[in-house]
This record gives sequence, structure tokens and C-alpha cells, in this order.
Amino acid sequence: MTKKLPVRSRKRKGSAVEADSFPGIDTPARFYYKGNRLKQLRAFVYTIRLGTLSRAAEALFLSQPSVSLQLKALERELGMPLLERTRRRVTLTDAGEALYAMARPLVEGFENLDREFQAKTRTTHSGKLTVAAGSSTIQYLLPELVKAYRERYPSVHLQLANVTGKDGLALLRADEADIAIGSMLDVPNDIAWAPVYHYDPMLIMPPDHPLAAKQDIRLEDLSPYGLILPPQRLTTFRLVDMVFQQRHVPYTVAIEVGGWDVIKQYVAMGLGISIVTGICITEADRETLAVRNLRQYFPQSSYGVVMRKGKFLSPEARAFIDLIRPGLLTHRDYDESGHSGR
Repeated sequence: MTKKLPVRSRKRKGSAVEADSFPGIDTPARFYYKGNRLKQLRAFVYTIRLGTLSRAAEALFLSQPSVSLQLKALERELGMPLLERTRRRVTLTDAGEALYAMARPLVEGFENLDREFQAKTRTTHSGKLTVAAGSSTIQYLLPELVKAYRERYPSVHLQLANVTGKDGLALLRADEADIAIGSMLDVPNDIAWAPVYHYDPMLIMPPDHPLAAKQDIRLEDLSPYGLILPPQRLTTFRLVDMVFQQRHVPYTVAIEVGGWDVIKQYVAMGLGISIVTGICITEADRETLAVRNLRQYFPQSSYGVVMRKGKFLSPEARAFIDLIRPGLLTHRDYDESGHSGR
């Protein structure tokens, strides 16, 4: 009679391993899903960035249950909850906030590894750079920068996204823009802003306007005349309104229209006066308009680099920022992590 030999049970690779599987070895119990920390962190970062498991699964080309398993494995391995799940969205716990701040640059850096490597091993940049900016910035501030950038990096595909400040922040948070160039009044916690250029506020009017004969113009002098201003959603309108309200000076908006060139044209036609930022005043404008500095009443407008905290900057983006001000990144805490409250 043949004696049967005992069959040794084997654990399938990738399954859970308990400590008592190896007698005599003091190994802490571990639970993992496919045993890949990078996959877990990618699932975690994408879920927070996109707001839901389903969107994260779609972006990662995985099923929603797979993403859920990755997240549960990560929480179990780290020994604490990272997410609070609701019907519509997921939110971060305090521990999740800390992990997200550390994991996001790692995940983004890994995903950009190939492009970074190729850029560092070539003598010229040849990737893509998307810069978000408003109309006035694109028209008056960026031309010389764009010209210099194109001369130095002709193989880079440069895209200028003409957007408002709010839409520019949305592009940064969605990683659809590398950086933004513009002005800001309120800086969100997840955004870094480095002002570089500063422009005085200017009153413009037709040369034959009654105020054109005065050198020292008071804020009260503007009250009888209708103002031509950009739309209310833009920074200039908000600044003008804030100053008049704070000083309790009445004012009237005659025309609300977008575009500095249009405003200057309407002022030259005698349809009203306007308060504009000095960025849009050219030498040719001074021949057709009377211009007075209103810095004693209105704050300067500052323009600079806007980016998301913790954002992994491509070599193309860093090169563009260095053209604006060499060494700008080394003097500011751009790598400080921040989380959007959206």
C-alpha cells in the first residue's frame, strides 16, 4: 500500500501573509493589494485630486473596486484612516492631509520621470508648456518673454491659455496648465504667488476733458463723470469699487466692457473716463489721451508667477520662470505642500 506524502500548502503570490505563516520569525502581519505602494499612492492621490473613486478609476484605467482595494490596503498598512467617504465625494482626515502633502509630489514626479529624464539628457527642451494668463497679460506683458523663450527653446510647444483669474486657478488645480502669469488679490492656501512686476493705477481721459487741465486730481473730482471699467468679475473693477467704498466717495459706471484697448478707444471718443493699470499705457496712448497717476488713492497692480503648491515643475516651466526672474524659485517656498479647499 502506497503511503501518501503530506502536501505542503502554498500561498499564492500577492495574497495576504500572516505572521504565523513563518514560525519563529517575528514579522508583523501585513495586508496588501498587489503589494505595490506606488499603485496605492497613485490611487490615493488621484482620488483626492478628482474627488471620487469613479473618476480616479477612469483616469487610472482601473475598475472602481480595484481603486477601493488599493485605498483600503494603504489605510491598513499605515494603520489609520485616510479618507472619509460620503455618497458624493471623499474627504481627507488629518492623517490623509499629511500623507497627501507628501505623496502628491512623489506621484507627480514619478509620472513625469520619463519627460524629465529626456529633457535632462538632451541639449534643448522639446516638451510642452501651458501658461494661463489674462488678455492684458498676454497682450502687454508676455510678448517679449514669449519672444525670448521661443528664441532659446524653439522646439517647445508653447500654449498660452487666455483665461480669467478664476479659470486660470481651475486650470492649475486640474493640471491643465503648468503655471499662470497674472495679478491676484486673494491667494488661496493651495496656491503660491510671486509678484514680479508692479504698475501704478492711471486715470485716462480725452485731452480736452475738464480734468485734463488739473495736475493734482482728488478722488472726489471723479464723481461727476461716468467711468468706463472692465467687467465686475475682474480685479480692476473690484479694486476701484473697494477704494470708492472705503473713502465713501460716490461714483458712476457709464460703460462696462472688457479689453484695455476697447476701453482706451472709448475714452478717446469722449464716452467716459477710466482707471486702468499702467501695464496697458503705451507711448502712443499718451499722444491721444491725458494720463494722470492715481497711486495716492489706488494700490499698485502686481503681476507675477502663479502656481499650485507642491506642483512638480517641468524643465520647460522652470526655464520660462527663469526668464521672468533668474533664481525666482530658489527664493520662495514653492515646494511647500498645499491642499485645495474646492
